Amino acid sequence: MANDGPVEHGYPHLETVRAAVTALYRRLSHDTVRTFASSVLPVDVAFCDTDDLYLGAQRVAHELVRHYRLPDARLVVSFREMRHAANVELTAGPEYFVELNDRFRTHRRDIGAALAHEVTHVYLHRLDLSFPGVRDNEILTDTVTTYLGAGWLLLDAYREDGASSQKLGYLTPEEFGYVLAKRALAFGEDPAVWFTSAQAYTAYVKGMELARRDERQPPLTAAGWAGRRRYARDRRHAAAGPQQPGAPYAFSPDGGGRLRVSFPCPTCHQRIRVPVRGRVRARCALCRSVLECDT
Repeated sequence: MANDGPVEHGYPHLETVRAAVTALYRRLSHDTVRTFASSVLPVDVAFCDTDDLYLGAQRVAHELVRHYRLPDARLVVSFREMRHAANVELTAGPEYFVELNDRFRTHRRDIGAALAHEVTHVYLHRLDLSFPGVRDNEILTDTVTTYLGAGWLLLDAYREDGASSQKLGYLTPEEFGYVLAKRALAFGEDPAVWFTSAQAYTAYVKGMELARRDERQPPLTAAGWAGRRRYARDRRHAAAGPQQPGAPYAFSPDGGGRLRVSFPCPTCHQRIRVPVRGRVRARCALCRSVLECDT
């Protein structure tokens, strides 16, 4: 938790974020991911200053458990002084003990954001889905929280001005915005109306720009002129030697003297391999996106 300290910006964890989206689709399947088409609504996690602290926290935790369809999971929420925003003890269940930073005693509007991350830890624990290393596993948790409809709370908890700052989670604001934009494009849901933080909205807009750029990479037909020109050049030289570094696509022979091109699906980032033969319609086997390509 960045608390009145510097907030990191940009996309330093982008590769891990994209790998997390792929891992989520692989573990849950397209059909299960689609059951999370509706996000957690502001009314579900609303917290007034007049609400009882512990009863209110338990109510919000219950709503998040319901969102993740964990009917037999029971969260016991407490508060203590600690460095991080929150912590959950991952056991066999069904009872899980969650500790929240004492800061949330007076910043109750963000309790839902802190609990969203911790409930996702429980959800991933039960799925037996994790990444090696604490850093990557926390990035996985933030990504899944956001992609499955609860992470807009984490982005909305980001506030920064000249005198103070607050950010929850391990992703940068722009990375939260990127994952939230990927979800918005996949589910046709606009979370912008729920933001109370102007900085969160700005980060979401920046993330959407990058998410849209994913949809305009060659060999997709939506690619711009410059991308198509570079793709054509790389295709011509593919048989003569290695392609230029930095391109999202890669050429390889198919064994019959013809070329194939592989590229990441703009929705789930699973790599797709299609023949180089002009206009091709490809279907991602993982997320079932149908992609119009000009190879």
